[in-house]
Amino acid sequence: MRASSFKSTKTNGLAGLLVATQLDLFDHSVIEHTEVARLLCIRRAPKARCMMNARENRGLAIAARSEITRQGNRWLVPSQTSGKLYAVDYFLSTCSCLDFQENEQKCKHLYAVELLLQRESGAVLPEPAPRKTYKQEWHEYNLAQTNEKARFLELLYGLCAGVNEPLQTMGRPRMSFADMLFCSAYKIYSTVSSRRFASDLRDALQKGLISQAPHFNTVCKYLEDEALTPYLKQLIIESSLPLKTIDWDFAVDSSGFSTGVYQKWSDAKWGNARTVYGEKQPNEVNRKDWIKVHIMTGVKTNIVTAVEITHAHAGDSPQFAPLVETTSQNFPIQSVMGDKAYSAEKNLKLVLVKGGMPYIDFRKNATAGDRRSGSVWKRMYHFYAQNQERFMQRYHRRSNVETTFSMIKAKFGERLRSKSATGQVNEVLCKILCHNVCCLIQSALPKKCL
Repeated sequence: MRASSFKSTKTNGLAGLLVATQLDLFDHSVIEHTEVARLLCIRRAPKARCMMNARENRGLAIAARSEITRQGNRWLVPSQTSGKLYAVDYFLSTCSCLDFQENEQKCKHLYAVELLLQRESGAVLPEPAPRKTYKQEWHEYNLAQTNEKARFLELLYGLCAGVNEPLQTMGRPRMSFADMLFCSAYKIYSTVSSRRFASDLRDALQKGLISQAPHFNTVCKYLEDEALTPYLKQLIIESSLPLKTIDWDFAVDSSGFSTGVYQKWSDAKWGNARTVYGEKQPNEVNRKDWIKVHIMTGVKTNIVTAVEITHAHAGDSPQFAPLVETTSQNFPIQSVMGDKAYSAEKNLKLVLVKGGMPYIDFRKNATAGDRRSGSVWKRMYHFYAQNQERFMQRYHRRSNVETTFSMIKAKFGERLRSKSATGQVNEVLCKILCHNVCCLIQSALPKKCL
């Protein structure tokens, strides 16, 4: 196995034939799109409610169980999850909640007021649908968790054993790259300090997983080696390959890992620190205090298929192409989900050329009438505008990439211990590698548990 830099190929010179072939997916009338979406909602109603029906059901629950008060032409609707009150103007069809402001469509609070007025007029309202829950298969779950560490060491050893050893021409004899990678990833998996990790290294030596047990400082030293970075990226790709026959739908997003500050990534991303680009300023987060991780993950298994690392305030859209290119080399792409940060025509074209369907949300000010917009953008925008329920059903699977980041941070920590920039990059790559191996262990469970 050789490490590669994964340079993305240029997509500016796309073949017109390929684009035209993929655009045939959208070459239908508005009436046909609307009819298909309506039928789809009817067929799937018993199993999965549509996005608008989900809002209406929540509004029904609010109208049935909460106290809604009226002040003039406004209704004060309580939140389902907190003590907040949202102001609803039913006559103007506006609401002060974030859902209405972002999506500009009827929210659950507007539905609650509408259903309340219907009930006051004598209409009999149905009972809100119960929240769907999923039963945990405790026997299989316990079996996987109690044997995870042993299986993790076996799979990690098998991955590292395939690394080609680079030729050393000078200097003191070093550890093999396979041992370096194994010890570095195992140390991150253990989540303990280097000194307490020394006993784990001795156990690994007795089991024959490494050729020698390095000093605890040596593990930290190798984590700061730039030569390990491409190998770790390649191991992440290799660890995802066993699931390439399962995952065809992918989601892309980014998140931050702290390098030593006690602050949430959401505050650093959306607070005043986002406007600061450069040196550290009082009461604000410097971009050196975070590193930004861009990943593409399968929506079924949460396996990470590609990763890019940037500084805290780097844009998301430029990283879309290398993530898709790397994933498409090993996985068939059926669809790609992304938020508004990836809303660009070149990203839509790239997914279409790779044989997939892009479900990338559009910004508020997006229109199809801009002269600078190409044919792909216009067709996708019309498809989105006329089939929002169908589009949002597919787009909702994007939440799986948020789940992936939550899994990584909850299990291996959202803070990085390394001090150097290279060490931080290698540390977060080790976290993702360990996550992939754990996903492989989970995927080995019986089918009913997945």
